[in-house]
Amino acid sequence: MNDWAGRSAAEIAAAVREKRATPREVVADHLARIERLDGRVGAFRAVRAEAALAEADEVAARPDLDRLPLAGVPVAIKDNLSVRGESVRNGSAATPDTPAAEDHVTVARLRAAGAVVVGLTNVPELCVFGTSDSVYGIARNPWDPARTAGGSSGGSAAAVAAAMVPLAVGNDGMGSLRIPAAHCGLVTLKPGHGVVPAGIGNGDWFGMSENGPLATSVEDLRLMLSVLADTEFTGPAEPAPRRIAVGLRSPLAGIPVNGAYTAAVRRAAELLAGAGHTVESADPPYPLDLGVTALRTWTAGTAVDAAELDKTLLAPRTRTHAAVGRRFVDSARGGDARERLRARLEPFFAQHDVLLTPALARRGPRAEPWHERGWAANLLVNSACSPFTPAWNLTGWPAMSVPFGRLSSGAPCAVQLVGRPGSEPVLLAVAEELERLLPWPRTAPLEP
Repeated sequence: MNDWAGRSAAEIAAAVREKRATPREVVADHLARIERLDGRVGAFRAVRAEAALAEADEVAARPDLDRLPLAGVPVAIKDNLSVRGESVRNGSAATPDTPAAEDHVTVARLRAAGAVVVGLTNVPELCVFGTSDSVYGIARNPWDPARTAGGSSGGSAAAVAAAMVPLAVGNDGMGSLRIPAAHCGLVTLKPGHGVVPAGIGNGDWFGMSENGPLATSVEDLRLMLSVLADTEFTGPAEPAPRRIAVGLRSPLAGIPVNGAYTAAVRRAAELLAGAGHTVESADPPYPLDLGVTALRTWTAGTAVDAAELDKTLLAPRTRTHAAVGRRFVDSARGGDARERLRARLEPFFAQHDVLLTPALARRGPRAEPWHERGWAANLLVNSACSPFTPAWNLTGWPAMSVPFGRLSSGAPCAVQLVGRPGSEPVLLAVAEELERLLPWPRTAPLEP
């Protein structure tokens, strides 16, 4: 009997289409791995073992099985997107424990493509912070379980990095795909606005939040993104030379960047230059008030999401975050600050095809119940770790996190790629080159 846990999504789907494996075998292998390992990782809020096996049998009986791009592939869904028959708790005791009547559109597209939903993953309350801990548990980095998996898509990232699923859905409002992907050694893409249907919370944080895939390879990322976007994201026959800017300065003033992350960017730049790209040092003209704009929009989005919830059931950090944001809702909804940011940065991207930066400024904080701590402590630890991600939610432009090298602890390091609107194929092509030039280990060595 084959062990399907740890195989790529592309490999699994091909085996199922060709009748070399059944969806039930594949799903059962992954459920067994979840049962064996998730007590140490904390990736899942809910596992749908019985329902997933039944759905695997339904996939096997489909007349179009031989044409399904994700035939029999187990997937995990972030617990702020609806899965039919399951509650959406969003990391909070304040949300209703009521089964969803319908799948979110991204979940429906995955199921139509033959994927099987095995569970819902842990998130911080209302998906606000960069550490995925809540009353439902703590999501840990499978490469370094003493540290957080990141957030807010931390449970999804941990599930993929631990080979409990080959693919997972997350979303990104201030870096919530890229931060956990960078911690956990995964590749992800926050698509540009409108590429993948959003429908996250009450208004997508004014259009900043985007749904996207978490994967262990660019091939699998392309595969899942094509399903989520309902658009084919095939790779180029030959990668074209690109103009790549290398930016090492933190977009948020005063935040230092750890040398391991700047060294990873410099090495990536060297390899891309050697592959024929035009590479030059150039930081975007980040405005000094970028941090203020980000904070106002971030807190205002939480204020909108929390408006109808019982505030006494929210964690203190969430209550404060929402209270701070209430005064900024109207201005955030207007979007003037974001439009000024786009206008300021557009000339830079007229001169460069891709911006290469560190994905993070430092390794993740310890895996602890941060939701029991105050707002200021959470704000400081989030800002110190991930200053490079929020600008691209504010602009609505595509950005990727790509594994690249290792930290001294042995955990993965990562770089970020950013492009202008519509440049998802360009970013994927550059990421694929980095994968070829310096391959990364696909999953964490967690087995006992």
